[in-house]
Amino acid sequence: MPTGANSVSNVTAGKPKIGGSIYRAPLGTDVPTDATTALDAAFKCLGYVSEDGVTNAISIDSEDIKAWGGDTVLNPQTGKTDTFQAALLESLNVEALKAYFGDDNVTGTDIKTGLSVKCNSKELEPCVWVVDMIAVGNIPHRIVIPNAKPSEMDDIVYVDNEPVALGMTLTALPDDDGNTHYEYFGGSAG
Repeated sequence: MPTGANSVSNVTAGKPKIGGSIYRAPLGTDVPTDATTALDAAFKCLGYVSEDGVTNAISIDSEDIKAWGGDTVLNPQTGKTDTFQAALLESLNVEALKAYFGDDNVTGTDIKTGLSVKCNSKELEPCVWVVDMIAVGNIPHRIVIPNAKPSEMDDIVYVDNEPVALGMTLTALPDDDGNTHYEYFGGSAG
C-alpha cells in the first residue's frame, strides 16, 4: 500500500526575502549550511531582481546505446548542467555592476561620488552565490551555489519605459563533494 498523501501545505512559491535576495562573495568564502544562518560579511547584496525572479535550469545529457536491430538497450548520462538566470534591476548598484562586468572593471563606491565601468574581454571570476527566499507560510528557503560564474549575458536595453537590467546566466560548477548547488528549507529565522 502506498504511503503519504497530497498536501497543499507542500505547495509553495519563490518570494524574495525582504532586504535582499541575491548575494555574491569571493570564491572560498564560508558558505551557509542552512536556510537561516546570517551570511558572512563578504557577501554583497545585488539589489532588486526583475519580476521574473530566478530560474534554475538543470539539463541532463544522455546517449542512446542501440543493439543490433535498433532497440535502445541503454541510456547512460553523459553530462549535467546546472544554471541560474536572473536580471538585476539595480543597474546603478556598484555590487550589481561588479557581478555583471567584473570586480576589476568597476571603480568607485557609489553613484554620488561617481562610478566607472570598463567593458573588455577579461574572464569573469567564479564566486559563491546565495539566493534567499521566503516560501509560503513564512518558511525560509535558501539556495547556495558554492562555485559559479556568468556564462551568458543578456543584452542591456536602454529605453524610456522599462528599467535597465543586468541579466545573466550563471553556470554552477561542482564543489569538492561534487555538488553544484544546495537548497535549504525551514528553520528559525530568529
